[in-house]
Amino acid sequence: MIILFQILFFFLVFLVFHTYVLFPFLLFILTKNKTLDFNQSIEKKEVTIIMSLYNEESVIAEKIDSILNSDYPLDKIKIIIGSDNSKDKTNEIVETYAKKYNNIDFKAFDKRQGKSNVINAMIDKSNSEILILSDANVFFDKNTISELLRPFSDPKVGLVDSHMKNTGLKKEGISIQEKSYISREVYIKHRESILWGSMMGPFGGCFAIRRELYSPVPKTFLVDDFYLCMKVLEKGYKAVNNIQAVVYEDVSNNLSDEFRRKVRIATGNFQNLKEFKHLLWPVWKGLGFSFLSHKVLRWITPIFLILAWAINFYLAFYSKFYLIFFCLYNFILLLPILDFLLKKINIHNVFLRFITHFITMNIALFTGMFKAMKGVKSNVWKPTKRNQ
Repeated sequence: MIILFQILFFFLVFLVFHTYVLFPFLLFILTKNKTLDFNQSIEKKEVTIIMSLYNEESVIAEKIDSILNSDYPLDKIKIIIGSDNSKDKTNEIVETYAKKYNNIDFKAFDKRQGKSNVINAMIDKSNSEILILSDANVFFDKNTISELLRPFSDPKVGLVDSHMKNTGLKKEGISIQEKSYISREVYIKHRESILWGSMMGPFGGCFAIRRELYSPVPKTFLVDDFYLCMKVLEKGYKAVNNIQAVVYEDVSNNLSDEFRRKVRIATGNFQNLKEFKHLLWPVWKGLGFSFLSHKVLRWITPIFLILAWAINFYLAFYSKFYLIFFCLYNFILLLPILDFLLKKINIHNVFLRFITHFITMNIALFTGMFKAMKGVKSNVWKPTKRNQ
């Protein structure tokens, strides 16, 4: 019995190690000296940029300006904006732009719809072959639109992700840890693109998709970007990341705000897992392997950690090795308390903050799993506070 528990313990440790360390390392080895080759010249087709807004007065003018100042021909850009019953000056600001530029189509909803429902409604207003879905607080570079469209020269590419770069880093909060996490995600997704063409979900703040492949997001789904990406892959098309399609976003710095956001995302992740679990098979193919290794194992890591703790507790009575391991395990779990106390006296340790971030985000995953199991009745949610 003890041997069985030992095997199970190390198997659980291996699964966590695989999703966080081994899988990224395998991608590095398998894609070494490989790149994604896109056509350098692209046909300047009409593109529609769609945004759902809720109380975005602090950022929406800068966002629209970043689109209008693009190197892409203005007469080829259509902007469709839906305001999800905004209560601030968002509507007034957008209406001012809509009067000045005839390529801006604006609709203000008088009742909260939820982001994906607003986008579903706005899609019908577009006839463009390519759609760009973007958030108000994600700002374009000069060549963002051109670079998002470039991979579509390959008819098998159905979705293209942008390369999000973070601004507003502060040592007091979790912005450094969030930037590290996002940079790691960009790295993994880019290499999934090179190897299999099956990037696991775009950066939700800005990505492009073929109009014909857009599938209306279910009304209660909380993570629309991952749903759309998996639908594209399900239909046999590629989803890729273009690191040249740069956008900028002010990274989250408040732990409690980010925790709530991660709970929502985790809930949506488990909704998507239920919807697309069939894509895990065959697991030895690129799509199934990346879905399992990159996403599913990470989503259920909290379960692995809890089971490993319980088994380690049992084994600690029979072996000094497991007793030491158990003490170390619990010491690490208590480090966020030390980080919290040090933060109170304005001491910010980056290493401790990474541990706090990791543990907190796994608690968010665990919470989101139970919320998904209980069922989601609405996809209306309040965005995190903008720092711009």
